[in-house]
Amino acid sequence: MSPIRVALVDDQALFRAGIRMLVESQDDLAFAGDAEDGRAAVALAARSRPDVVLMDVRMPQLDGIAATERILADAEREGREPPRILVLTTFDLDEHAARAIRAGASGFVLKDADPEFLLAAIRTVHRGNAVIAANATRELIAHGGRGNGRRAAPPSWQDLTAREREIFALAAKGLSNAEIAASEFLSEATVKTHLSRVLAKLGLRDRVQLVVFAYEHDLSGD
Repeated sequence: MSPIRVALVDDQALFRAGIRMLVESQDDLAFAGDAEDGRAAVALAARSRPDVVLMDVRMPQLDGIAATERILADAEREGREPPRILVLTTFDLDEHAARAIRAGASGFVLKDADPEFLLAAIRTVHRGNAVIAANATRELIAHGGRGNGRRAAPPSWQDLTAREREIFALAAKGLSNAEIAASEFLSEATVKTHLSRVLAKLGLRDRVQLVVFAYEHDLSGD
């Protein structure tokens, strides 16, 4: 199999050098270039066609959210497979990371994450799955709180059954299907079915978007 081509976008040269060394140390990964801002990132993605882009969200010229949107839009317009974008952030789950997920990123990890976690995240998003920072859901619950200016739940929220809302709340807390099944005395297959219906009714792509949805609409405690 061909190695996974990884590109990096970050405005800190030392950080870029460290990530490059980490990627190049892996036999199944190949470094596809780096960029120091969003504008350069768009050009890099078009030129080197990486499989995965590690994208900082706070940068000069063009931030990571706008760069994510442009990279994915360019790939769609040209009819080619878009890269998976993994957001790098210094915060567990803030508005920037949430907006990046909405823009099409496949997940986010903390900049100070364990190297093995970052490597696993790269491989995971390349397989088409989503990744969320290990502590993000705990941070969501801790700082969710009513009255913080987040949006009201859309009408589609009312389409969920009571059981589906229970599954939603547990998934938003970061529980796996197996953990939800044990908690609710259900089979994993049943949990998977409920979760699929929740995602479909809310128009969400994956569990990462579910967590972001809970964060944005303050539903983590429902």
